[in-house]
Amino acid sequence: MGVIYLNRIFMNIETETFEEKKLTVAIAGAGGYIGRWFIHQFKDKYNIIGLSRRKVKHNPNPEVKWRQVELYSITSTVDALKDVDVAIYLVHSMNASTRLNQGSFEDTDLLLADNFSRAANINHVKQIIYLGGLLPDEPEEKLSRHLRSRLEVEQTLGSRKAKLTALRASIIVGPGGSSFDMIKNLVDRLPVMMCPKWTESETQPISLRDTLDIMDTCIGNPNVYGKAIEIGSPQVMTYRSMLERTAEVMGKKRLVFSVPVFSLGLSKFWVGLFGDSPPQLVSPLVESLIHTLTVSPNLAFKEKKIDYLSYEESVSIALNSKEKPILPKFYKKKGVKNTVRSIQRMANKNGHTATWVGNRYNIWLPSFFKFLINGKTTERGDVGFHLLWGKKPMLQLTMIPDRSDQERQLFYITGGWLVKRFDYGWLEFRGVLGGRYIITAIHEFVPRLPWFIYVNTQARFHLWVMNRFKKYLERKED
Repeated sequence: MGVIYLNRIFMNIETETFEEKKLTVAIAGAGGYIGRWFIHQFKDKYNIIGLSRRKVKHNPNPEVKWRQVELYSITSTVDALKDVDVAIYLVHSMNASTRLNQGSFEDTDLLLADNFSRAANINHVKQIIYLGGLLPDEPEEKLSRHLRSRLEVEQTLGSRKAKLTALRASIIVGPGGSSFDMIKNLVDRLPVMMCPKWTESETQPISLRDTLDIMDTCIGNPNVYGKAIEIGSPQVMTYRSMLERTAEVMGKKRLVFSVPVFSLGLSKFWVGLFGDSPPQLVSPLVESLIHTLTVSPNLAFKEKKIDYLSYEESVSIALNSKEKPILPKFYKKKGVKNTVRSIQRMANKNGHTATWVGNRYNIWLPSFFKFLINGKTTERGDVGFHLLWGKKPMLQLTMIPDRSDQERQLFYITGGWLVKRFDYGWLEFRGVLGGRYIITAIHEFVPRLPWFIYVNTQARFHLWVMNRFKKYLERKED
């Protein structure tokens, strides 16, 4: 019954196009929950290009093309978005892509969104559709880390010529959704649920079917260009009510009650343990649940009338459906074992360019360590940092002029006795959010030191140095 019902409700989604031509739609995050269902539902309506970090080994749907992409690389992202009309952005950097990842998910997401925006701009992509989170009616500085990050990504994706349509949603209920699975697992495993105060916060979950319908309506639709749209079922409910209603649909008797005190840390532990969810997903989600996340009437979706599924209907489909979108089989991604990525954000109150910051760093580092480090510049412009007066540099950087501009300074890591791999790896300084911040990042760095020694010496030292440079820039701005 679940499969028949799922097929029937998906068939009700309208399939009108805004142009006679089949639009080419690229999906970043195509292998995730929403991405795979979007491909499953609309693979015949659009020319879909799925973007993946891994190379496809076997593609069960020949009508869907797949392109390998490294979203940390602007060059790779530009190649991935060639000849694309609409780009759907479903990326959330919860999992590390290197063995050591020094940096918060907020800074990582900001960098990735800026790469995507730049690549879309270079390729003249007409529209970016971003599926983010509902935002409370509160000042930005009071938002949780997770929601503030979602807003920053939204602002970044909309900062260039591609028209942004930002869809903001709460929990999307459907087969395979990680947020709903967390709720289902809590109900399944706990006969008694002592709920913290935050479970009384209100929200408006939405079904997977209705989310896909809205996304489809927005693709190529000039009426939603440059807009933030909040989506949710008309039912307003608390998270506690969601637990109770889920239990009813599952046919389980559960005692659910609220308590006035329950620390945030204990909440994360409780949800992570019994919800069977990874800490990188649980932590930002629980932090966001302190907010009331309901649809603002001024930002509500109004492009067409939708017969929204109730929460109970959505849960029934999520629980009973046996249908699963079929993804390609991918080759295992091969690469150097001991890679490092380090991303830090610095306030830029005086609006310095990335060029200025990059040049200042090359001057500041040997000056700050004047009794230890000597900076040398070669005839071709390579910058080498030498220990005392040693002839061989510890680290050598080569500036890449044709891939640098006022907003971004790019240096390849091309030498040094602290470096094991010279053919890949780069350092960059990047202005983001209109110059409000400077991101400094090292990508795919491969240290020569043994891993245990590196992690406990050079890696820690790098963070300390970048923190000192950050304070130096703050003083320069006084």
